[in-house]
Amino acid sequence: MSIATIAIGIALFACSLTAHAQWLTERTPGIPRLADGKPNLTAPAPRTADGKPDFSGIWLASPHPAYWLNIAADLDGADVQPWATQLFVERMNNFGADDPGSIGCQPVGPRNIFGTGLPEAARTKIVQTPSLIVILQEDLTYRQVLMDGRKLPTNPHTSFMGYSVGRWDGDELVVESAGFKDTTWLDFGGHPHTESLHITERYRRVDFGHIQRRITLTDAKVFNKPITISSDLALVPDTELLEYVCAETTPYNLTGRTEAEKKVIVPPATLARYVGVYDFEGPNPFNFRTLTLSLSGSQLFADFNGKGHIPMIALSETQLSPRLLGTYEFFTDEHGDVTHIMAHGVASSIKIVRRREAAR
Repeated sequence: MSIATIAIGIALFACSLTAHAQWLTERTPGIPRLADGKPNLTAPAPRTADGKPDFSGIWLASPHPAYWLNIAADLDGADVQPWATQLFVERMNNFGADDPGSIGCQPVGPRNIFGTGLPEAARTKIVQTPSLIVILQEDLTYRQVLMDGRKLPTNPHTSFMGYSVGRWDGDELVVESAGFKDTTWLDFGGHPHTESLHITERYRRVDFGHIQRRITLTDAKVFNKPITISSDLALVPDTELLEYVCAETTPYNLTGRTEAEKKVIVPPATLARYVGVYDFEGPNPFNFRTLTLSLSGSQLFADFNGKGHIPMIALSETQLSPRLLGTYEFFTDEHGDVTHIMAHGVASSIKIVRRREAAR
C-alpha cells in the first residue's frame, strides 16, 4: 500500500479523538453544567485566587490543517531561505521517510507547541500555579513555563522542548520559548529550523471552554520574516490524558516513495489540466470546503480552504499526494477534462468536484 494512502490516518485520528477518554463515568470537578448535565463551555472564564485568568484544564488545539504540512503556508516563497526550501521539497518528495518524530520515536519538539504534533498524542494538560505553569503532553513530553520574572537563558544547552518563561500582559498570558534542538522539524512537510528559533505564544481565555492563542515564530537563519499562526484551544472535559509511547506502538511504515514512483514525471501539460478550484462533497475530518490547485513551473501545489501551498507529489500521471492528506486520483471525461478527484484514505474515499467555471 502506498505510504501516501497510509498517511491519511492523521485525519482518522482527528475523527477518533472524541472517543479517546478514560474515567468515562467521572465528571471533571468545577465545570459549570447545563440543565442536562453537559458542560457549559460558554460560561464565563474562571480566575485564580489572585485574579488572573485560569488556563488549567485539558485542551485540544485546532490550527489550520495546512500548518501540519507547511508551517510557512502564509509566507511568500522568497521569504524562506533557499536551502530550507530545498530541504523541505526533498523531505516532501520522500514522504518524510526520515522524520525523526514519526519514525525515529524522538520528541517532535515545537510541533507540540503549534498543536501539529503526533495526532495520537494530541491533547495538552495545563497545570497553573502563580510561579509556574506546567504543560503536559500525551507523548510524555512537558514544558515548564517559569513565571518568576527570570529571562530566557542566553546560551542554553538545547533540548527538544526548549526553555519557556511567562509573564502577564493584562489578561493575556505571554510565553517566550527558545533553546530548541535543531534536529526536530517544524512541520510534517519537513521545514527545518536552527538553534536560533524563538517562539512567542499569547493566550487569552475567552470563556470557559475556549482559549484564543496566537503563536509567532522567528528564525532569521531560515525565514526572512516572522511567522504568526492561530492555534486556538478547546476544552476537553470529563476525561484525562492517555500516555502515548512511540516505541510501544506499531511504527509508521514511512519508507518513502517506491523506486518506480520516484521515476514518475508528469508532463507540465498534464499538470496544467489539473489546475482549478474544487469543492469537497460531504463532511470530512478537517472541514475542508475547497481545494485550489496551482502550477509553478513543473510543480503542482494545493491550497485547502485558501491556505497551504503544499507540494503535490506524483505517484503516477493520475495520482498525486500532499503526503498526510491522502492520495488524490484525477478523473476525466471523454474530452480529457478533469471532472473530479477522489481523495483516498485508509478507510474511505472523499469526492472533490471541479467547479464548472474552472473546467476547460
